Amino acid sequence: MLTCKELTEIITDYLEGRLSFMDRLRFQMHIGMCRHCRAYLRQMKLTVATMGRLPDEPIPPETRDALLARFRDWKKKGS
Repeated sequence: MLTCKELTEIITDYLEGRLSFMDRLRFQMHIGMCRHCRAYLRQMKLTVATMGRLPDEPIPPETRDALLARFRDWKKKGS
């Protein structure tokens, strides 16, 4: 069975249908027993649905550059 941490690491793959049969089964077993992860799954589904309704607007170049720099820094700190 998955831990809560493992579930959060693969939730995107689950939502996108990219899990193997066994991983999907393990995911669903955990969701069936863990109310906190069920709540997290509902939140993720709501987030995906909400983000899908946002209009497509280009990100200003300075904002994009700032975000990319932060992600690069975050990744370096995590290594």
